[in-house]
Amino acid sequence: MFATAVRRRVTSTDPRAAPEVRTAVRADLLSVFRIEKRSFGQPWPYAAFEGFLGAPGFLVAEVDDSITGYVVGDTVDAYGAPVGHIKDLAVAPEHRRRGIGRTLLSRGLVALASAGVDRVKLEVRRTNEAARSLYAEFGFEPHHVVPAYYDDGEDAFVMVKHF
Repeated sequence: MFATAVRRRVTSTDPRAAPEVRTAVRADLLSVFRIEKRSFGQPWPYAAFEGFLGAPGFLVAEVDDSITGYVVGDTVDAYGAPVGHIKDLAVAPEHRRRGIGRTLLSRGLVALASAGVDRVKLEVRRTNEAARSLYAEFGFEPHHVVPAYYDDGEDAFVMVKHF
């Protein structure tokens, strides 16, 4: 048996470096919007992100002064009790499969729990197995299906997590 040496290009940036996660600010919106457009066939408009500035779960992940992903979560009133709602989560394609989405979801849930919610909901495409699997890891369970939820006619699973 021969051992094969593999040379790795050494850079100043460790591709597995943990991102800094912080509250989104106005200066982040263009980067967030660019990731949104690269991630989804039906992206949110820029103005939608502006509307969530200040929401407890609107967080960005940053590596080397570059926004690599974001989560948008807020609270909604459900019969007098606040419920968390994860509205959007995306990681730039070149930064995926490094745990950034997992980190953002975790921190977003903490932010929503700190805002006083005892449950969080989200919608996810029926065909998005990777996202559904990630959400299940965090304790989200399917609640019901919304037929033709997305503009292209695809159904959404509504998933719920109780704290």
